[in-house]
Amino acid sequence: MVNLAKQILILFKLRIGVAMMVTTGMGVAATPGPAPSFWAMVLLLSAVLLAAGAAGGLNHYHDFDIDARMERTKNRPFVTGKLVHSPLWLVLFAFLLVVPVLAVWRTINPMAAAFVFLGAFFYGVVYTVWLKRRTWLNIVIGGLAGSFAVLAGTAAVDPTLNPLALSLAFILFLWTPPHFWSLAIALKDEYQVAGVPMLPVVAGQARAARVVLANITLLVLASILPLFFGLGWLYLLGAMVGGGFFLYRGIQLVRTPVVMAAMGSFRASLVQLGLLVLCASLDGLFVS
Repeated sequence: MVNLAKQILILFKLRIGVAMMVTTGMGVAATPGPAPSFWAMVLLLSAVLLAAGAAGGLNHYHDFDIDARMERTKNRPFVTGKLVHSPLWLVLFAFLLVVPVLAVWRTINPMAAAFVFLGAFFYGVVYTVWLKRRTWLNIVIGGLAGSFAVLAGTAAVDPTLNPLALSLAFILFLWTPPHFWSLAIALKDEYQVAGVPMLPVVAGQARAARVVLANITLLVLASILPLFFGLGWLYLLGAMVGGGFFLYRGIQLVRTPVVMAAMGSFRASLVQLGLLVLCASLDGLFVS
């Protein structure tokens, strides 16, 4: 029973779901206006977690064939057979998406519900099913999932697409490609064997590293935008410290586009996002 629970948690990509949930929380905290009630907030965050889990499960279900060819993913439950690859899982994934979205629709507002749905749809369907095996732009377009997670939070406070909400969503849109491409540079040979056209496979590691650095530069510049739309010095401090560290690791990656530098850039992306989320939330709650 314990092992089954572990396999199900792996299936639903809990870490990604928690990251999406935290990002949604940042959207709520950073947006001026009356925050949702405690129980409405619990509902919203739970809905994001469940919807992300449904998308993560669909990713495992659809990609179990290529997962078997990659060292990083060969122990996923559908590959090992610890979970049976049955169409019944699709029913469960649909249930885990539709029910929370409807609950947010009725309890909070339709705009927040739409963004919860779009976040899961872009990761589970647009990225995984439509784009991952077809184009190196897969993670650029599919990365909108993170933007929709932020917008679900901002919409729970203010359902209009205000400039602060759009600037935060834009930051998440720019963050996803260099984050994922850094990892893809480290795992370039695995993606090549699996036949997945990630940027390093298509363009080579050196060129991909330069694209990563260019994206990080745009990300750091875009991180200033929320300062003009309501956030203050604490947000800016976190964004610049984290962004500066990510930029430093990106420069190292261009100089030596090897696995160690790529993983350094990947980890720096997590630091950058963590500081940005933390400082945006604290600034919105206590400073601005």
